[in-house]
Amino acid sequence: MNTSSQTNYEQISKTSARQKRAVHVLVYTGLALWAVMVLFPFYWMLLTSVKSYSAYNGERFPRFYTLSPTLQNYADAFTTVPLGRYLLNTLIFTAATTALMMLVIILAAFAFARLKFKGRNAVFTLFLSLMMIPNELVVITNFATITNLSLRNTFTGLILPSVTSVFYIYLLKENFAQVPDTLYYAAKVDGTSDLKYLFKVMAPICKPTLVTIGILKIIECWNAYVWPRLITDDENYYLVSNGIQEIRENGFGRENIPAMMAAVVVISVPLLALFLLFRDKIMTGVSRSGTKG
Repeated sequence: MNTSSQTNYEQISKTSARQKRAVHVLVYTGLALWAVMVLFPFYWMLLTSVKSYSAYNGERFPRFYTLSPTLQNYADAFTTVPLGRYLLNTLIFTAATTALMMLVIILAAFAFARLKFKGRNAVFTLFLSLMMIPNELVVITNFATITNLSLRNTFTGLILPSVTSVFYIYLLKENFAQVPDTLYYAAKVDGTSDLKYLFKVMAPICKPTLVTIGILKIIECWNAYVWPRLITDDENYYLVSNGIQEIRENGFGRENIPAMMAAVVVISVPLLALFLLFRDKIMTGVSRSGTKG
């Protein structure tokens, strides 16, 4: 009886082990297929950027490799349009917008999370209701305002409408609310001002969330297209997104796809590097912002 029970137990264990291995194989196979689907556009973009113009146009069917890679397309991307100036404009726009927005949302989130004033909850509810307004309506209003202020074709006109975000204020406010009240009361007993408490205590505690918001805003600014396209028609203020569109409108993109892909690679590299550099803080910030306690 004992021998039979042991045999049955071993058979059940082997069956269970086989089932686990089968599940693992299916899971990892699915993840591998998903990774290929996600990464393939980037591979195709990079591959096309190193194909010569003649090789690309001579392909009857697309090839997933090239035997004669070239970097000439990258040189063409910078000489055909002033891509370097567009990158500099985008860097200025992104840095200034992100810095101003971080200051605004930190102060707003602190006020809603920690300060006590009459009608705070009603004001915050009304504030959140702004998220229900379609972006198209906001763009139209901002365009009329910036035009009336004669701020078109200026960095000020590009930056001002993007220096706040209801969603980021809400996200940071929820994170600030998780900081124990005892720290605030202890700081007030020691004579610490609200601003000093905010930047010396709350901001360091919530640093992962702040880093996450900052990186998301950088990506948003770097990829901005609609607003820069509306508010600027002077090449001196074009961003990289406008530069790509200019390439297409000039016929360069339609005639020389490899060079256009080279420009896209150059534009994409800073964002990919930023994400790889701060990926751990991004994951930590997202997980903390959605957890209470």
